[in-house]
Amino acid sequence: MTGCLTPWGPAMTDTPWWRGAVIYQIYPRSFLDTDGDGVGDLPGIIERLDYVAGLGVDAIWIAPFFRSPMADFGYDIADPCDVDPLFGTLDDFDRLLREAHARGLKVMIDQVLSHTSDEHAWFRESRQSRDNAKADWYVWADAKEDGTPPNNWLSIFGGSAWQWEPRRGQYYLHNFLAAQPDLNFHHPEVRAAVLDNLRFWLERGVDGFRLDSINFCFHDAALRDNPPKPKAERTGRGFSADNPYAFQYHWYNNTQPENLAFLEDLRALMDRYPGSATLGEISSEDSLATMAEYTSGRRLHMGYSFELLTDDFSAAYIRDTVRAQEAKMSEGWPCWAISNHDVERVLSRWGNGHGSAAMANQLTALVCSLRGSVCVYQGEELGLTEAELPYEALRDPYGIAFWPEFKGRDGCRTPMPWSEGDHAGFSSATPWLPVPPEHRVLDVARQQLDPASALNGYRRFMHWRRAQPALRLGSIRFLDTAEPVLAFVRELGEERVLVAFNLSAGAVECVLPVAGTLLPLDGHGLVTGALDGATLRLPAHGSFYARVG
Repeated sequence: MTGCLTPWGPAMTDTPWWRGAVIYQIYPRSFLDTDGDGVGDLPGIIERLDYVAGLGVDAIWIAPFFRSPMADFGYDIADPCDVDPLFGTLDDFDRLLREAHARGLKVMIDQVLSHTSDEHAWFRESRQSRDNAKADWYVWADAKEDGTPPNNWLSIFGGSAWQWEPRRGQYYLHNFLAAQPDLNFHHPEVRAAVLDNLRFWLERGVDGFRLDSINFCFHDAALRDNPPKPKAERTGRGFSADNPYAFQYHWYNNTQPENLAFLEDLRALMDRYPGSATLGEISSEDSLATMAEYTSGRRLHMGYSFELLTDDFSAAYIRDTVRAQEAKMSEGWPCWAISNHDVERVLSRWGNGHGSAAMANQLTALVCSLRGSVCVYQGEELGLTEAELPYEALRDPYGIAFWPEFKGRDGCRTPMPWSEGDHAGFSSATPWLPVPPEHRVLDVARQQLDPASALNGYRRFMHWRRAQPALRLGSIRFLDTAEPVLAFVRELGEERVLVAFNLSAGAVECVLPVAGTLLPLDGHGLVTGALDGATLRLPAHGSFYARVG
């Protein structure tokens, strides 16, 4: 199989569910609160499963809901095999799984393998001494002669990646917060214990895992210093470019060759649960190359990176990024995302601080028309923009540390607006983050009544896409079109579909460099372009689909 071809024929009877799937990410803290504490919960997800299924998506990915002190809002896990009372109980999760499956939705859950909370029982034992049963389960190192950390590695969240522990008289590694110590994956018992945790959820019936920062599992055992990065190359992927973390090439604190064998062990576990799938989040010095490596052979089923989660928005950037990924990923399967819980909402990021229903629908159509699977983030279907929050409302330790140059991740994590009234129907209590005024006029109840709303456009497109095999599983070939037009052909068997987008706020026209007769497709109600021979006219944020004869 090559990066531009797919082995799946027109019948697709044996196609795994995850190929070409649209995976809807739910950030449970901000989805729906049912117990009146201002924080969303698992029963809230259950209550809205009909809504999610009605969007036309294939699966849900639920961000961490495990026992945690919430230093990083659940990505610091104290017990990976239990539900935090803030979100509900294991019985609630089992019910969620049954109810989702009854609606045809697959369920993927977040798994944080590279680190734990400092309140995890493993770490509490490990930090006590250098000779206990868990002494080597985390990354410990002696200080240099002058008492400084063992090397120059930095934390993504600011400062040194090393924290002094007086009980052991050593430093421990934390690539993220000091409250998130890194596990020592060089230790075979650690790897076995991590796989046991995954088995716990597979036995309960989950359909797959989204693997947080999966390339951070192993570190360089020799603890070599990372080399400095020239200022011109300090472009962040998932972190701001003025973060000191961007000042280094991260050659040694992540993405080590030993991780490949672990991924093969992980895949062997997944293969014992037919139909289960893995999706790895990857942020490395060359994320596209790492995606290709991690999804080749019997490793991860899918991988995604931050390449389309940046500020870059142009036809050339998207075309060049996807082409580069296609060239490098000779046998794996990509997954694309343009929004998630870690970055500014795409309608603000790519819409210069604002957006419209037309642009929201176009961006959804764009990412869902690329070759691969797709992760979409809650609120994209409503056309939500980034919330502007005052400093005193921030909860994200990342944003608090880097304010005001970087405002953190709270702006994309504000509660879902469901209806009119106090707190937009999210909670009966004051929410953990405020619902911004601009989101209140975009609530679900209001948009459901408007045929021209972003929500209804989203639904129409997703249901239409399900009936387009070429969009879900076909190869991709980009056409050479000038800015601001992005155009490509998706092909599966005898079916060829031309896709074109006007990425600007003004009308454009272009001559399509494609041979054959074009039959416009308008089944999803979002084709806004007009074809005159080979000349395509597109309004602002216009989209166009046509079958090529």
